[in-house]
Amino acid sequence: MAKVLLSVFLVLVAVSSSLGKPEKNTVKKEKRIPQTLSRGWGDQLIWAQTYEEALFWARKGNKPLMVIFHLEDCPHSQSMKKVFAEDKEIQRVADEDMIVLNLMYETTDKHLSPDGQYVPRIIFVDPSMTVRADITGRYANRMYAYEPTDAKLLLSNMQKAKKLLKTEL
Repeated sequence: MAKVLLSVFLVLVAVSSSLGKPEKNTVKKEKRIPQTLSRGWGDQLIWAQTYEEALFWARKGNKPLMVIFHLEDCPHSQSMKKVFAEDKEIQRVADEDMIVLNLMYETTDKHLSPDGQYVPRIIFVDPSMTVRADITGRYANRMYAYEPTDAKLLLSNMQKAKKLLKTEL
C-alpha cells in the first residue's frame, strides 16, 4: 500500500511541476559568443582566421570575401573600425552576405595590394578567388581606402560585391 501511495504521489508531483511551467514556443535567435578575431570590427560577426580559410568559406558558401587590412596603432584604422562596428546596416550585410577577414599584416598574395600596401584598405574577393579590383573607394591614389565619412560608399560596395556575384556567376 505504501508503494502505491508513493507512486501516486510521485506522479502527482511530476504532473503538477510540469503544469506550473508555461511552454515556450517562441523561437529564440541564437546569441553568438563574441570573438577576439573581430579586433573590434564587429564582435557578433564570424571572422575567418586566415586568408586561406576565408577563401575556403567564400567558395563553399558562394559569398564574396571582404578583407580589411588595418593596424592597431593607426588612427585612420581606429576611426574606420569605430564606424564599421557601429553601423548596423554594414554589420548586417557583413553578417548575412559576406565572409569577413581582418588582417594586421600583409599576405603573400600580391593581388591583395594592387595599388600598394597601406591601411586601412578593404578589398573584395569573389568565390572564384578573383580580386574585385573594380570595387574601389573614392580616392585615386589609394583606391581601396575608406574613411569614416565613406560608410555609405562602403555599404554600397558591399552590396555591389554581392549583386555582381549573383549576376556574373
